[in-house]
Amino acid sequence: MPGLLETCEELFNTRDLYKVIGVEATASEKEVKKAYYKMSLRVHPDRNAGDEKSTEKFQALCRVYSVLSDTGKRALYDESGEVDDEVDMDQDRDWSGYWRLLFPKITLQDILDFEKTYKGSEEELADLKTAYVDNEGDMDLIMETVMCSSIEEEPRYRRLLLEQIRSGALPEFDAFTQEDRSKKQQRKRKAKKEAKEAAAMREDLGMDDSAAALRSMIAQRNENREKGFNNFMADLEAKYAPKGKKTKKGKK
Repeated sequence: MPGLLETCEELFNTRDLYKVIGVEATASEKEVKKAYYKMSLRVHPDRNAGDEKSTEKFQALCRVYSVLSDTGKRALYDESGEVDDEVDMDQDRDWSGYWRLLFPKITLQDILDFEKTYKGSEEELADLKTAYVDNEGDMDLIMETVMCSSIEEEPRYRRLLLEQIRSGALPEFDAFTQEDRSKKQQRKRKAKKEAKEAAAMREDLGMDDSAAALRSMIAQRNENREKGFNNFMADLEAKYAPKGKKTKKGKK
């Protein structure tokens, strides 16, 4: 199996662990944890049904945080650009337990509340600007990168970005200002298909669009999953953070 840095390069196009979670190398412990939490929500498979590598990304983020949250491992990485061998050896760690330890009280309602405060905030605008620059105006990638994004949000994103471009705060990329209409239509078709599939699932389960119904749908799914997890975070862990395997570490 590839090491952590190689995995990050494959999944996030960078070997820089700080860039993976979106912070500066001088970030505080609190800032690192907050960024890790945000990125975990961003990449988890429930929000990225079309991304076949979302599970790998979620697990890789846990490994990145295990380095940056450990004073010794972070110091080694900062000094040498390498990670402790144990991080690479520990790929089969019980990441579900690790996540539960870090965020024991996260619920579906927490995530829904976060979306309400995030949309229209300065934080969202900063993330949108970063996604625009990092992806050189490619709207497909911007929509995949920004948290809580949906096809309904695209016109608002475009308006915000155009305002930033006109003010000189952002560079102008042809990929954005001269995007082919077919790409826009393709995004709409994809979103329509996904919405139709979600609606069909809700109809099959006799659900409406309320948060309570969504909780019920998740609970319904959990009945068929190992150990009968009955809350959103446990569902996330069960699906995307596989049970750890005991591995013997060789002598150094």
